[in-house]
Amino acid sequence: MILGARGGHRIVLVCATDGAAGEADPSMIPEGETLADVRARELSDAAQALSVERLEFLGYKDSGMEGTAANHDPDCFWQADVEEAAERLASILQEEDASIVTIYDPIGGYRHPDHIQVHRVGKRAAELAGTPHVFESTMNREQMKSFADEPEWATMAEADNGRDPEEIEAERQDFLEQELGTPAAQITHAVDITPVIAEKKAAMIAHASQITEDSVFLMLSDDAFARAFGQEWFVQHGATRTGAPYLPDLFAVLDDPTAN
Repeated sequence: MILGARGGHRIVLVCATDGAAGEADPSMIPEGETLADVRARELSDAAQALSVERLEFLGYKDSGMEGTAANHDPDCFWQADVEEAAERLASILQEEDASIVTIYDPIGGYRHPDHIQVHRVGKRAAELAGTPHVFESTMNREQMKSFADEPEWATMAEADNGRDPEEIEAERQDFLEQELGTPAAQITHAVDITPVIAEKKAAMIAHASQITEDSVFLMLSDDAFARAFGQEWFVQHGATRTGAPYLPDLFAVLDDPTAN
């Protein structure tokens, strides 16, 4: 986002849900407020850190993690009619005369129901609005697996509440078995965001109810944090080629529609 803003592009962030099904320490929620209130404020702060010019909500309830009771709430995003939700998003795309929309990949990165629904709704909204360029934000599957071997992650995990190393190793193995993100050979773009890594970290810190200050993510050294979060991966719809070498700039398609 911030790289686009620095390149002179108007950045609009649309959030599908209220985030109310997230986990948070009750002490993080001021008296008289709900977690949804807190998360809306956190998102606003994060958006400011990323130079977002307009923040909108589609108005759906958080669907919670996969397999939870919240998935069945008729008012949650997971249960929303795709066409109706797409029309809500398409109206914003049309108001902005958007040239690019980014959505999640088909499995929502890590199979979060709302992320999967963002993929479905975003893809359809782009069709309705005539938005020409659609990019799926994803994770490089092979790179994610390599994180399990990052020495500093293991060190931080062992310091986490003095947990049993065997328990940590079991979690690591479970992580390795998950098929997260997208295979590297199917990815089209790898965007180097290390020049704005401080702003990305500030946006993560803004979500204090979800990423606490003792999170392993925030305890990483600057170098390890940059290795983990300094590159963002995308799949361009309609691309004529995939895999390395990856294209470095999403916005290049605005100057050259054949840049895919």
